[in-house]
Amino acid sequence: MNIEVSFPGGKRVAARVGDHLIETDQPAQLGGAGSAPAPFDLFLAALGTCAGIYVLGFLQSRGLPTAGLRVRQHVEMDSETHLASRVCLEITLPSGVPERYRAAIVRAAESSKVKKTLAHPPSFEVGLAPSEQVTHV
Repeated sequence: MNIEVSFPGGKRVAARVGDHLIETDQPAQLGGAGSAPAPFDLFLAALGTCAGIYVLGFLQSRGLPTAGLRVRQHVEMDSETHLASRVCLEITLPSGVPERYRAAIVRAAESSKVKKTLAHPPSFEVGLAPSEQVTHV
């Protein structure tokens, strides 16, 4: 998978993911216009949305109701590192979901690909693209 990142101006950053464009910006207090979520906010949102799609798929595959399904995410931040130290997901199930599915629904949310990736983080490599030959006159 390749993602192309560009910089449309100000503190805005855009990521092209296939046919989709994901836009980010910094809040005003950090010099941005606040026109879109900050990149770290999107990262955190990926945790809840990924868990949510697993829960939604679980319900849909069993023909269970989905209207009213919600995932509320609370993130505790470390005051020293300013990084997330704890993420809590609270799933609100639609009425009509039988009690016998509750533990399995929690397991479905816990099996999200984003959560698994954080548990087994990839290696990161950062480098510079080869520069073009510049001719000085």
